[in-house]
Amino acid sequence: MEQSAEAEYAAFEEKVKRTVYLDNLKPQVTDAVIRNALDQFGKVVNVHFVPNFTGLKNIPSAALVEMEDAKQASQIIAVISNSPFMICGMPRPVRATAAEIEMFHERPRKPGGKIPCRWLDEKDPDFEVAQKMKKIVLKHASEASFLHQKQLLEEEKIHKRQAETLKANYKKYEQLQRVLSDGTAQKLGSCYDMNMRN
Repeated sequence: MEQSAEAEYAAFEEKVKRTVYLDNLKPQVTDAVIRNALDQFGKVVNVHFVPNFTGLKNIPSAALVEMEDAKQASQIIAVISNSPFMICGMPRPVRATAAEIEMFHERPRKPGGKIPCRWLDEKDPDFEVAQKMKKIVLKHASEASFLHQKQLLEEEKIHKRQAETLKANYKKYEQLQRVLSDGTAQKLGSCYDMNMRN
């Protein structure tokens, strides 16, 4: 029994080594999008989105991506750390780090490991420390929610600016195509003794 538990935990540790933690993902990113983005590095075995419990909505902003081997995972981390890597386009570059054991919600119990747990009474000397920790956690959640809201608003502004720029560039392209196709460019070319080609 003990040997099988050790073997299970060893297999889990190997899984952690070949897993990449992707952060700063856009809400539109799906399992298929991540697989398509990372297939240049190797085979994606599994994608597990980490729920965002501190944001405005329970949207996935991070994912644990298991690759076929640890070398592929290391390559992803090296590439994304050294240059901006976009999934689903601008304006949010993805961050990548090595996965850690604590990131996995469902993980096997470490053989021989024990986690002590107990209720605290008001007279307990650790009760005041626990209360302070509770307040800090609530404050952190509130601040994270506020910052997340600001980030989404900024991204929306950037997205609108990019859409407007794209629309303006497309209009210019259409005008150029119109000038070339209706013969205006050829007429101007012959007027100024220039050879105009499509």
